Amino acid sequence: MNESSPVADDDAVAIARILANDHVADVVEALNQEPRELASELLAELPFERTVEIFDQPELEEAPELVESLPRERAAKLLAAMSADRAADVLRELSEPARSQLLHALAPGVRHSLLAILGYPEGSAGSIMTTEYVSVPPDWTIGATLEYIRKVERTRETVYAIYVVDPLTRNLLRAFGLRRLITGAPEDRIIDIAPEHSPVTVSPLMDVEQVAHLIRKYDLLAVPVVEDEKILGIVTVDDVLDTMIEENTEDVHRFGGMEALDEPYMKMGFFSMIGKRGGWLCALFLSEMLTASVMQHYEVELEKAIVLTLFIPLIMSSGGNSGSQATSLVIRALALREISLADWWRVVMRELPSGVVLGTMLGLVGVVRITLWQTLGLYDYGPHWELIAATVGVALVGIVTFGSLTGSMLPFVLKRIGFDPASASAPFVATLVDVTGLAIYFTVALMILRGTLL
Repeated sequence: MNESSPVADDDAVAIARILANDHVADVVEALNQEPRELASELLAELPFERTVEIFDQPELEEAPELVESLPRERAAKLLAAMSADRAADVLRELSEPARSQLLHALAPGVRHSLLAILGYPEGSAGSIMTTEYVSVPPDWTIGATLEYIRKVERTRETVYAIYVVDPLTRNLLRAFGLRRLITGAPEDRIIDIAPEHSPVTVSPLMDVEQVAHLIRKYDLLAVPVVEDEKILGIVTVDDVLDTMIEENTEDVHRFGGMEALDEPYMKMGFFSMIGKRGGWLCALFLSEMLTASVMQHYEVELEKAIVLTLFIPLIMSSGGNSGSQATSLVIRALALREISLADWWRVVMRELPSGVVLGTMLGLVGVVRITLWQTLGLYDYGPHWELIAATVGVALVGIVTFGSLTGSMLPFVLKRIGFDPASASAPFVATLVDVTGLAIYFTVALMILRGTLL
């Protein structure tokens, strides 16, 4: 199935029949491995209900392009049958005029729902909510509610969460799970079995990370999106997971020192990949040039004590590593809401002694290494080798401490000015600490070796 040329009609029908009986996740995985033209052919041969099921999977790659390749009438019918949040995702990625043409081809009610979702910024609760949820008026009985769920089950994102809604104002009154419903008597009123406390809700502009935190905290399968007490839709746990995985992938790319990829790695074009990586590499390279400037500033000292150059890679890597460690820990803590911006001083009070202790550990290792090499005759550091060992040891304490503080504070600074803390990439932190680390190293050397080697 990996041939790039179109298959014969009979072959496409035969393959489509096989796909129609496979698990939808396996079908999506198979389609993702095929060229777009072949995937379009196979989808055209599948039953319509099966096609809807496939397009409802967020894992389907190039879904907007596949929708655009369909006849306009079939594409509009497909979008109308898909879950609202997934259809909005596809429309959001479509280019004009295809997006407008498809929206105009939809029924007014469907178009209004999709436009409402598309109106919210990406990464917000409103942008991933679905308007297909189970809502019932407060005077219904359990028996009537169960009968209603049987009728609408196939058209709802989830039936495990039921919302009691005022039929006139659309105000959300109560929320409860399916378990409570099926354990009650058929004649009991819904409002009587629902928990008396107010339901956990989110606003449509709440960030997805905050939504994920609430879902995790209250162990929810879905959370209602409410504005002015009126329910607009719900965000399900699977939609939150899909969005968080996508955002975490982007964060990993940024933290590695490159732009986030908007396509799978193996499908990314060569020049697109160069564009994503080249800009960051050039920026980091220009930053590293500051290292050369620092070394030029201490050129005289280097000429007098060439032995100091032997430890420059050791010094630079230790500071960069400690900074990257601190950055990773703080970014993760911020993402999990274990700390907030107001906790920056608490982080300083933790990282300062941690940096000193870690720097002392590395400094002792450096001193022992120089001592062993000198006494065992593996290398001769000269008559003042003890002072050189002390220089390396003291410099490592200062550099690792500075790296820990810098790495831990950079995410706070970025978040304060409105940037994603993940932009504090490991290479960027390492570059920053490299430059300052050299300055610390040579300053310590001037203090300890003055009057001897310098």
